[in-house]
This record gives sequence, structure tokens and C-alpha cells, in this order.
Amino acid sequence: MDAAGWDERYDTAEFVWATDPNRFLPAEVDGLTPGRSLDVACGEGRNTVWLAAQGWNVTGIDFSAVGLAKAEQLAGRAGVDCTWVVADVTEPFPESFGTFDLVVLFYAQMDADGRRNMLTSSVRALAPGGTLLWVAHDVTNLTDGVGGPQDASVLSGPDEVVADVLAVEPTLVVERAEVVRRPVDGVGDALDTLVRVRRPG
Repeated sequence: MDAAGWDERYDTAEFVWATDPNRFLPAEVDGLTPGRSLDVACGEGRNTVWLAAQGWNVTGIDFSAVGLAKAEQLAGRAGVDCTWVVADVTEPFPESFGTFDLVVLFYAQMDADGRRNMLTSSVRALAPGGTLLWVAHDVTNLTDGVGGPQDASVLSGPDEVVADVLAVEPTLVVERAEVVRRPVDGVGDALDTLVRVRRPG
């Protein structure tokens, strides 16, 4: 779906997604010292806002201006400040971004070329010692899980994501790369890819 399609989807009074953080985010960043964080394809900003509430200086980037307007509303409700940037995450990030101590990418489902472009920019944006966290619908969800995209071209697994990031920076330390279960109320379990890597330093 392109930016116009997401603008249309987000153009509702209610939030399309939940407003609390993704279930995996708090545990995966627990113990990290808050610094600069980038939320890639942040949508309506639920993870961005949660990170800001934990003391992170957060930038959220997405190509949907409507989604980011709702994210700003959510930040206002939470009493936190975030920076919002309207841009295509498959293109190189703005030079003004600099580097980040944490880069998160949650459910940014796209084809292999788009995924590699997005991950290339994300790895390059990592500061020394920085962490990159990827969570997305896993390709095995098509046959063994529930919900999520039913188009295999926008799905991948831990091996593909690890290969993509190491192709950019072979010295990255892979701290976690696996398929995880996510309960879906009253339906069953969805299967997600979770990859966490760290830049040495």
C-alpha cells in the first residue's frame, strides 16, 4: 500500500492500531540507557510515544502524514515530545538525522528490495553501541499462524533479516534472531520474526 492508501486507512476518528506499545518492545529494550531513538515506519506512533515516555529522545518517520498527525495527538495525550518526519523509509534517511542509540522497525512489511533499502539506512543510522530491533510478521505465519499479510512477497524470516543487516555491516553482533509467538485474542497465535542486533562500540 502506498502513502495515499495509508493516509486513507488512518483517516478515522479512532486509532487503527492499539495505542499501547507492541508487546515485544518493553522487554527488548529493557536495560538500555535512554538516548536517541528512531522509530522507522512508525504509523500512528504508539511505539514512538512509549519510548519518549521512557526518557528516549525519539524521532518517528513514516510516509503517511495522516498517520503522523494522529501520532502527534497521541504524544500530546501522553505529555511527551517527539519529532515527526514525513518520508519514504525505503529511501535514504535525511542527512540531518545523524545517528541513534536505538532504531526500531515494527511490522514494516514490504518486498525484499524495500526491506533491504530500509534496513541499509537503519544500520547506517546506528551509533556505536547502538541497538537495532526488528519485529514483523514471519513468512511461516502464512501456514502456521493467524492474521497478518497473506502475501509472501512482503514476508521474511530471521535468516533473511540477519543476512540483510550483516551485508551492510558484518561486525554487527546478533543478540537474538528467532520466530516468536504472539497471542491473538480468541483466534490463536501469530508468528513473528524478532531480530535484535548491536553495533560494537
